[in-house]
Amino acid sequence: MAIQNAQVKADLIQRLRRIEGQARGVARMIEEGRDCREVLQQLAAIRAAVQQASVQVLRSYTLECLQSEESPEAVAEALIRAIHQLT
Repeated sequence: MAIQNAQVKADLIQRLRRIEGQARGVARMIEEGRDCREVLQQLAAIRAAVQQASVQVLRSYTLECLQSEESPEAVAEALIRAIHQLT
């Protein structure tokens, strides 16, 4: 299933572009020889941002699964697989 909601899609793209910029910033920090604690702090921020983006995709997927015509068991199994991928 693809993300159908235009607002959700736009928000995700914005989040991912921000994450991309953060990753470039961390690479620059490493090239400049910045303190490891600063680099780790930025990596933690990237991890949190990716987690939030993942939750947003899972939320969208969940809503679409619940609206599908599949059996409740098939929907539950699909959602369990999706959640498992996040852990």
